[in-house]
Amino acid sequence: MHNHNKYMLDAIQLSIDNVKKGAGPFGAVIVKDGKIVAAATNSVTIENDPTAHAEVNAIRKACKILSTFDLSGCAIYTSCEPCPMCLGAIYWAHIDKVFYGNNKTDARNIGFDDSFIYDEIDLPIDKRKVSFTQLLPKKAIKAFNDWQNKEDKVAY
Repeated sequence: MHNHNKYMLDAIQLSIDNVKKGAGPFGAVIVKDGKIVAAATNSVTIENDPTAHAEVNAIRKACKILSTFDLSGCAIYTSCEPCPMCLGAIYWAHIDKVFYGNNKTDARNIGFDDSFIYDEIDLPIDKRKVSFTQLLPKKAIKAFNDWQNKEDKVAY
């Protein structure tokens, strides 16, 4: 039996302590082989960085500590169900399992509503609230072609 409750309690305590510091109510812990590799909180307002969510911060720390961009074999314990950005980061990091405390409805109820992002993703680009314009695709494709033809690339 893994210490799921212990790791979740650690993430929850991080979120509680973060509120006391005047920051967002989110904490995350990444565990590998039964040991905490990294722990982090939301630091969006502290760092003036909208990507500094607890899960992303924990992923960044874990990758540095483990000297890898691939967190296969890891689990993340987060005080709240991950937002779309964090969910994407979790998948890109190849984290195996996600355990969460509060859900997205709980987050919405206190002003953290991510549903508009899911709605935007489903819209055609020309119908989104943020303007998207493709520029110089024939020039941009060169990097992709170079990558595709590169013999010694490190896939991720």
